[in-house]
Amino acid sequence: MDNLFEGVINFGNSGYKKYSELFKKIGVKQNPHTLFIGCSDSRVVPTLITGSLPGELFVVRNIANIVPFYRSVNEFLATTSAIEFAVNILDVKNIVVCGHSNCGGCKALYMTDEDLKNIPHTKKWLELAKDVKKTVLNLAAGNNNFNLNEKERELLTERENVKEQIKHLYSYPYIKNRLIDKKINIYGWHYIIETGEVYNYSFDKNCYEKINEAVLECNLIF
Repeated sequence: MDNLFEGVINFGNSGYKKYSELFKKIGVKQNPHTLFIGCSDSRVVPTLITGSLPGELFVVRNIANIVPFYRSVNEFLATTSAIEFAVNILDVKNIVVCGHSNCGGCKALYMTDEDLKNIPHTKKWLELAKDVKKTVLNLAAGNNNFNLNEKERELLTERENVKEQIKHLYSYPYIKNRLIDKKINIYGWHYIIETGEVYNYSFDKNCYEKINEAVLECNLIF
């Protein structure tokens, strides 16, 4: 913990001063332009990946960057309420669902009940991504020339999961209305930790394209 306390001290002495005017401005009110839905993984840092300043991103993080289906119930709904607040109160113009490489949540989709016995809440949470596993296994089974090794299955699962969670966003009536009125944009990203590359999902081409490349790379499988 010492390094965390030292970090706070250094922030007060230098980091804060660098953006002191910005902090004074956003200290009164936030006005983020984007809702960033990402994984809780410690290696995924939204502001670092995007080069965003404080106040630009409204960030929601959970296991495997999952979006629960919309439902109106009298429960404690963490991710759902955060999405609701970002869209209906903060009026964000963009939503990014960002998956990443080496995702433990996506790997857990293929674990046995015995493997998951000590994390029952995580097991339940991952039911929201059960269709992702079905999609990946069906793709592998339906194509004789499509023999996935473990690394390829991992990549495909992570990217299909992003697409699945975007589908879940469509179940939110207020998001659907904004999409119809062209008042909000939705993006699906896949971040490669070891290389720093980020791929953006193309809805038109049904593939992922590397961001900021002179020639966008499109892989119709992944």
